[in-house]
Amino acid sequence: MNKDYPIPDNELQRLAALKRYNILDSLPDDAFDDATKLVAYICGVPIAHISFIDENRQWFKSEIGIGVSEVPREITFCNYTILDTKILEINDTHVNETFKDDPNVTGGFNVRFYAGVPLTTPDGYNIGTLCAVDHVVKELNENQRNALSIVAKHVIAQLELGTKNHQLYTQRKIAERAVLARDSFLANMSHEIRTPLNAIIGFTDLLAQTELDDTQRDYIESVQIAGENLLLIVNDILDLSKIESGNLPIEAESFNLKKTLKHVYNLLKVKVQKEVEFNLFLDAEMPDLVIGDQGRLNQILVNLIGNALKFTNEGEVTVSVKKIDETEDSYSLKFSVKDTGIGIPKDKLATIFERFTQGEESTTRTFGGTGLGLNIVKQLVELQKGEVHVKSTLNRGSEFFFTLSYKKSNFEETAVKTVSKNDLGNLKILLCEDNVLNQKLAKSVINNFGFDLDIAQNGEEGIELLSQNEYDLVLMDLQMPVKDGYQTTEYIRNEMNSSIPIIAMTAHSLVGEQERCYKVGMNAYVPKPFKQSVLLKAIKTVMTPDHNVTHKRIIDMSFLDEMSGGDSEFRKDMIDLFIEKIPSQVSQLEEAFKNTDYENVKKLAHNMKSSMDIFMLQDLSNCLSIIEVEASSGEFTAETLDKVNIFHCGIEEVVKILKEL
Repeated sequence: MNKDYPIPDNELQRLAALKRYNILDSLPDDAFDDATKLVAYICGVPIAHISFIDENRQWFKSEIGIGVSEVPREITFCNYTILDTKILEINDTHVNETFKDDPNVTGGFNVRFYAGVPLTTPDGYNIGTLCAVDHVVKELNENQRNALSIVAKHVIAQLELGTKNHQLYTQRKIAERAVLARDSFLANMSHEIRTPLNAIIGFTDLLAQTELDDTQRDYIESVQIAGENLLLIVNDILDLSKIESGNLPIEAESFNLKKTLKHVYNLLKVKVQKEVEFNLFLDAEMPDLVIGDQGRLNQILVNLIGNALKFTNEGEVTVSVKKIDETEDSYSLKFSVKDTGIGIPKDKLATIFERFTQGEESTTRTFGGTGLGLNIVKQLVELQKGEVHVKSTLNRGSEFFFTLSYKKSNFEETAVKTVSKNDLGNLKILLCEDNVLNQKLAKSVINNFGFDLDIAQNGEEGIELLSQNEYDLVLMDLQMPVKDGYQTTEYIRNEMNSSIPIIAMTAHSLVGEQERCYKVGMNAYVPKPFKQSVLLKAIKTVMTPDHNVTHKRIIDMSFLDEMSGGDSEFRKDMIDLFIEKIPSQVSQLEEAFKNTDYENVKKLAHNMKSSMDIFMLQDLSNCLSIIEVEASSGEFTAETLDKVNIFHCGIEEVVKILKEL
């Protein structure tokens, strides 16, 4: 290089090291400004700066007494500072042969004293300088020189931290996109698997109700078991995905604990082998009614007891529940599932709750299973603030036990009316469904209930049939061509002003889908594959004259409470701020989406995520992440629209709940 100033021998590598930090032309930063002020104070000088030197200029990240952001490289003292690893100190420039005729000595900044420390990267490249400058002759003492070196190291540490944070941010974004892609893939695969599975299970159930000989019944039962097992695997994978993304809610409803335990016991009794004794022991002091999540307790127990029965060929499997503590408003209960089965090797106990893990490699071949059950058990227990443990001896048996706390229930139990297909009369039902197999299945099931059924291939046909005929009820698939289930329901409610009961039926499993169904005006939600009893119960529920949708989100305030540190005013201010600001930002987001304003959509989605995180609204935060990713890619898809709609519905529900607090 032919220049009028000295060039370091490693100039190309030095410039590459500088560019690695992405610091040039960046915005002001308090950490660097504080360092510059400190230098001016320590050295007692009117001019101080932190600067970086690229090919052609000296750019000031922070400065005092200079007043410009950059100067040409050829007029800087710092060209000499970056040649060495030590401090360059010029006590009097007027007697220095190199600088006495410099324009910034004879005029310009009137530099009489200069002290510069190179900013050296961990791999040894001088990318810039930390400088103190004065208009009078000066000499630094040893403490001042040491302080300058320490501040220079601090500046480099700050640069390194910024780089590491940027790398972490990038990695986090990649990880978030991977999680979102996985969740979307799982949801779509769920739909693809559940749709044919719905037909297999449904038609098998119908076939089982016909006259069959022993061989045919044996075959049918085998198909039913296989279908149920496949459905369990699909549900396990989806539950795991929901748990990981924070989208698996824990309900708080009053339920009969003893009846629940006896129901699980009776359900699994059919799996007990002849040589195995299956026992259920309930503590006499155990409560009847508690408040908690009955469904998740069922899931935990079915997994643990199912495993115990599967791995026990002789001896016994014992389920016991004991009250271990009681307070004024809650019970603590210990649940135990003990067996005399094959046991677990000692070296596997530490990892038995990890996903896709089983006690032995041969276990899957011998007994089947995905290795997800215990991982889901652990996470479900921990979601309910409990702990699960295991004790086991190889070839002698295992005991899995966990503790859960339930709030006391003040409700009196009322008798639940048995679902019967004979007390609804001859209902006329409209099914909106585009899948031929599902149409045929639904027709057989509905006719079996004693009801009449008309079928529409899509939403448009459904609206036409509704305008021509009288129906008591609509069964609505969500994914259809021409007009989907949401659009069709909105038309029925808003354009036709009809209050006809509508039940959503879908094989999809997207987060917030139920919330959106209720928001657009549907009355109930039945996932596919559906059980005949579940569908009939939903029909009976929506046909009840005083039926009201009671679906309600539960908001986790634990993080906000931790932030507030017991300050109720702060807590209230944060809630009021959310209610005031977020709905208007949602409107701005929808408007920007409508106008294909990618930059604004990206900005709004990113900004709102922190508010979602404060109120632990992980599912809505995930919606925003997907919207932000789509906006960053410069292309909106059907999924973006879906997420915008789900987010809108979710925020309306959250605001309503917060206003009631």
